[in-house]
Amino acid sequence: MREARRLNECATGLSPRDFARMSRLIYDECGIKMPEVKRTMLEARLGKRLRTLEMHSFAEYCAYLFSREGMERELVPMIDLVTTNKTDFFREPAHFDHMFNKVLPDWATNGRNLPERRLKVWSAGCSTGEEPYTLAMVLNEFALECPGFDYSVLATDISTRVLETAMRGVYDEEKIGPVPQPLRRKYLLRSKERNGGLVRIVPEIRAKVRFRRLNFMDAEFGFTDRFDIIFCRNVVIYFDRPTQERLLNKFCIHLATDGHVFMGHSETLNGLNVPLVMVHPTVYRKNKR
Repeated sequence: MREARRLNECATGLSPRDFARMSRLIYDECGIKMPEVKRTMLEARLGKRLRTLEMHSFAEYCAYLFSREGMERELVPMIDLVTTNKTDFFREPAHFDHMFNKVLPDWATNGRNLPERRLKVWSAGCSTGEEPYTLAMVLNEFALECPGFDYSVLATDISTRVLETAMRGVYDEEKIGPVPQPLRRKYLLRSKERNGGLVRIVPEIRAKVRFRRLNFMDAEFGFTDRFDIIFCRNVVIYFDRPTQERLLNKFCIHLATDGHVFMGHSETLNGLNVPLVMVHPTVYRKNKR
């Protein structure tokens, strides 16, 4: 009877009270709005976690999550479940064209006399790593044409699960379709097994990318770097406008003078009080105000 009651509780979904508590926690911890229309999605993702923990109801899971032990052990896995991690190699390719043909030549010309000659790029919300590795490929191609040019890429995400995949740098062969053939030959290693179906990013490109976990809601990001380019694409769309404004202003603290921010094509800065001016569709430069 007890087992049947627990299964029935799970089948009925999150109670209004538990859903409200979960929504508030998710918003407070990672800035993501969880309105009623996403309730079914949240229940589906939590359902998998319940089975992993051998729990039988959403009420049992919520009681654990909001306990002291749950806050220490379950908060990060829960956040991993609710974050969206859609990405591809060379996603929105016009951004990489603009960076290669305009931003990098300008930096190489204007930055020759700077004490720090290394161009620093931040992939903010890097998911499983396709974006930062794409950046490293493009930057390396530019370095081949510009002697003395050097670069580094910081890649961050809130999800430990996707960061583990990113750090391995191993992908199903079907994922590399957008990578131009010449770059595949240079920067991707095929599995030694004939039917392996896997590719790996070459060591020299992996060495240029540093991964770390970062929560955009943290008051401080935990580093003092100033970046010349920040890619934060298809991330802030999940936040409300006040959160977007606060986050972009924090980005600008870590953006070099005349540095650039690349946003997703579905995102806009209209109405936000941020020191950024658009110089190309969804590409912004730091204002010197």
